Amino acid sequence: MSRFRKGIVLVAVGAVALAVSVSALAGSAATAQRVTVDMSEFKFVVKPKTVKPGVVVFAVANKGNIAHDFRIAGKKTAVIAAKKNGTLRVTFKKAGRYPYLCTLPSHAPAGMKGVLVVK
Repeated sequence: MSRFRKGIVLVAVGAVALAVSVSALAGSAATAQRVTVDMSEFKFVVKPKTVKPGVVVFAVANKGNIAHDFRIAGKKTAVIAAKKNGTLRVTFKKAGRYPYLCTLPSHAPAGMKGVLVVK
C-alpha cells in the first residue's frame, strides 16, 4: 500500500472515531433527565419525584428569603442565595431511594428534606 493510501486510510479511521465520540457525547447529554427543585423556607418542591437510573440534572431555584443548598447521593450544590439558581448533575447507577436535604443548620429538621425514587 502506498504512503498516500495509508494516509487516507488513517484520516478516514480518525474521522470515524471522532464521529463516534461526538455522537456518544451528544447521546449522553440528550439522555440526561431534568428535575426541578424549588427551595423556600423550609421546604423543597421536587418535580418529578421519580427518575430512571442514569444522569440527572437538578435545576435548583431558591425562591425563599434566606440561603439554602441541596444535597443528594453524596453531591451538593454551593449555598444558593435567596432568589438565585444553581444546578447539580448526579449519576444514579442503580435503582433505589435517595434522600435529599438542605445541609444548613436546622433546615432539614425544619422540613427541608425528602426522598427521590430511582427506578
